[in-house]
Amino acid sequence: MAELDADALCNIVAALVKDAESYRDERSAERIKAMAFFDGDAKDLQKYIPADENRSQVVSRDVRSAVKKVLPSIYRTILGNDQIVEYQPVAQGDDAMAEQATDYVNLVALPECDGRQAIEDAINDAVRLRNGILKWWQETTVDVKVSLHTGLDEDAFSQLVADDDVEVMEHSEREEIVEVPGEDGTPTSAAIPTHDVKIRRRVMTSRPCIVAVAPEKFLIHPDAVRLADSPILGESERLRRSDLVKMGYPKDVIWGVPASSAGPSEQEAEEDTRRRDVEQNDDAPQKALDEVDYYDLLVRVDKDGDGIAEMRRMVFAGGVKAQYLLEDTEWDEINYADIVSERRPHQWEGNSIPDDVMEIEKVKTVLLRQTLDNIYWQNNLQPVVQEGQIVNPEAVTNPKFGLPIRVSQGVNVREAVQWNIVPLVADKSFAMLSYLDEEMTDRTGISDASSGLAPDALQNMTAKASAMVEQAGIGQTEMMVRCIADSLKPVFRGLLRLIVQHQDKPRTIRLRDKWITLDPRSWNADMDAVVNVGLGAGTRERDMMAMMQVIGLQERILGSMGPSVGMQYVSPDNVYNAIAKLTEAAGLKSVNLYFTKPDPQAIQQAMQAQSQEPKPEEIKAKAAMELEQVRSQTKMQVIQAQLQAKMAESRAKMEADSSKERAQMDADLATKLQEIEAEAVARMEEAMLRAETDREKGAVDLEREAMKQDTEFAWMDVQERISDKRLVADVQKAHAAAIGKSLDRAQQPDGNRQGRSGR
Repeated sequence: MAELDADALCNIVAALVKDAESYRDERSAERIKAMAFFDGDAKDLQKYIPADENRSQVVSRDVRSAVKKVLPSIYRTILGNDQIVEYQPVAQGDDAMAEQATDYVNLVALPECDGRQAIEDAINDAVRLRNGILKWWQETTVDVKVSLHTGLDEDAFSQLVADDDVEVMEHSEREEIVEVPGEDGTPTSAAIPTHDVKIRRRVMTSRPCIVAVAPEKFLIHPDAVRLADSPILGESERLRRSDLVKMGYPKDVIWGVPASSAGPSEQEAEEDTRRRDVEQNDDAPQKALDEVDYYDLLVRVDKDGDGIAEMRRMVFAGGVKAQYLLEDTEWDEINYADIVSERRPHQWEGNSIPDDVMEIEKVKTVLLRQTLDNIYWQNNLQPVVQEGQIVNPEAVTNPKFGLPIRVSQGVNVREAVQWNIVPLVADKSFAMLSYLDEEMTDRTGISDASSGLAPDALQNMTAKASAMVEQAGIGQTEMMVRCIADSLKPVFRGLLRLIVQHQDKPRTIRLRDKWITLDPRSWNADMDAVVNVGLGAGTRERDMMAMMQVIGLQERILGSMGPSVGMQYVSPDNVYNAIAKLTEAAGLKSVNLYFTKPDPQAIQQAMQAQSQEPKPEEIKAKAAMELEQVRSQTKMQVIQAQLQAKMAESRAKMEADSSKERAQMDADLATKLQEIEAEAVARMEEAMLRAETDREKGAVDLEREAMKQDTEFAWMDVQERISDKRLVADVQKAHAAAIGKSLDRAQQPDGNRQGRSGR
């Protein structure tokens, strides 16, 4: 099969575009209806819920109420934390890359391309209009900026105009007198040239972009079940010529394509309804502002004739014809994702909340209008009068305070004016309205609990019934969150590929109060993306309670098993993640303000230092042994102190007893010595008297010897009664002294002895 030429290829694409636009227009009518019910505008709903003139025009906004109940929980669960997506390694060595990619995409890429806002818009479209469309691409734009610079010196002026993208629009040079130091150091005046310049700079920027595509602009083939199955995907919209030139297309080519001249279409009607009748001026004041039909398409077609349909990106401006083809290149992947809150099996379109609630809103609106009309009739009864009997009929048809109703002469006033009594049936509608509210909850599963607030109706229920009702509402929201999270995975995988493919140099960014350099070119572009859906769509109290239980379990594991064994089950990253989730559940977005993510190297060093330290069991046993030793030493010291006290007491008692006994013995000894001395003296004197009488000296000597022996016998008797050696020595000294005194007196002259004997 031969290769297709440009005309044949564009004819095939035009046929696919026609089918896709027909399918879009059919779906557009359903989306217009859903938006009308969501907005609750009586004018827009007149086509679906007609109201009689001069009757109640009130609308029961049940679709809007249901959507607003469920959207906050979805936003909070998916977008309520710093890490919307987490990249998972798919090959060995991707762990560090996955962590870097997670930080870069969440904290740098998404804020730069307003990704959160785009995701919110797509989720809103999915909940209200069945499908939300996200598109991502690498955008290269050229902006023209004009700036004025004054007082530049030669070097600054040369550097400014040296750039190839700078065009000098105006330039003036002048001399400025300034003082400069001379050769001898004294200031001198000098003229320095300065420049005033006005420049035009062409700034080219390239960055990844994510946008939510308006549903009325998106094209998909009606036979498609998934985006990958559709032979055509893309956008059809109207852009100004200046926008196309800004996108990089040649000006002469864009100025040669025809402006859009199509009349009103379903696409424009849907856009007007979505934007609430924004006034548009079709008459452009300048050709640069002319609107042009723009098609950005991904087409599967066999151009080379090999029998396999390849994906191509084809861009048209002015119409789907060969002469209006701006780009025709081979394409590698689909850069669109459809966000669905509730999928339909085997069908591309999903379900939305209006599909379940629009019918109920219609019935409730009719009932509410009739109820109010009935109350209006009760408050403004219809008068019944007989013609000709009322003089001033305007007093009845247009009554005013104090204005009398005048009747003709002779007419009974009570019969002239009567009132048409309308029965009050409004109270019968309240039960039906309550039934419809329950029916809406049964259909959608959305209740007051879905918004994260405890419903008042649960106050009179048992705890089990209250939990069941709350779980019913939360379960529906969680299902929607899971579907939306799965739909967002292709978006983040595609965003990572854009960053890896188009990053031309390493980039230094600030993460967690640290400046780090990242080079996305080395990352694995095929890493898997997991959307972080948080804890669930329940109440904050429930989420916080769940995380507190997780943290408590981690503490018990680490406390019971110890750090060495417990860290095999609970790592520092696990603990940090639990703390982070608890902080997010509390409504605090930035976890880094309150907790710091642990550093793996610091953890490794701490674990090594901890491994060298003694184990807690050893420390505990050593402390017990030391305590026992202290107790033993203390006990021994107490015993020694007690023994010393007893010994001191015994010694004091013994010394007291010895002193008392010694004193008694001293007294006895003194008494005995006095007796011995007296007896010795008496014997001596008696011997002297006998010697004098006998005049025999030999007899005196014999007496003296006998007295000495008697004294020794007396001393031996005293010595036997004294046990203390010290007392014996003292007694011996006293004995010797006494004997000496006796001998001295015995040897004295006779005159002295006689005198003593006479006394």
